[in-house]
Amino acid sequence: MTSRSMLDVAFETLSLQKNEMAFLDLWNQVVSSLGFNQAQAENKIAQFYSAMMLDVRFAPLADNMWDLRSRRTYNETHVDTSSILVEDEYVSDDEIDDYLNADDEDVKTQEEEEE
Repeated sequence: MTSRSMLDVAFETLSLQKNEMAFLDLWNQVVSSLGFNQAQAENKIAQFYSAMMLDVRFAPLADNMWDLRSRRTYNETHVDTSSILVEDEYVSDDEIDDYLNADDEDVKTQEEEEE
């Protein structure tokens, strides 16, 4: 077994690739390089994806493509969140209880009345 981490292998793979890669292609390279069997690969894919999202070396792109952040511009790797609106909607505990205890037909009728 090797002492290289999944992220280190992904970084090395992307560095040698010289351009972005689809996530599954990158994952298959990591699996192959580290010698994971099918069960190990299935158990570790979510951990790998989460770790890549948190690692500042990697940049998630459109269509589940990934690249090194160092090869991308600021605008390619950052999303402007200032235009996102957050609507505060207060739902009382009674309304939640009514919804949870209502039959499906009652919920449909109530939603139709609100429209």
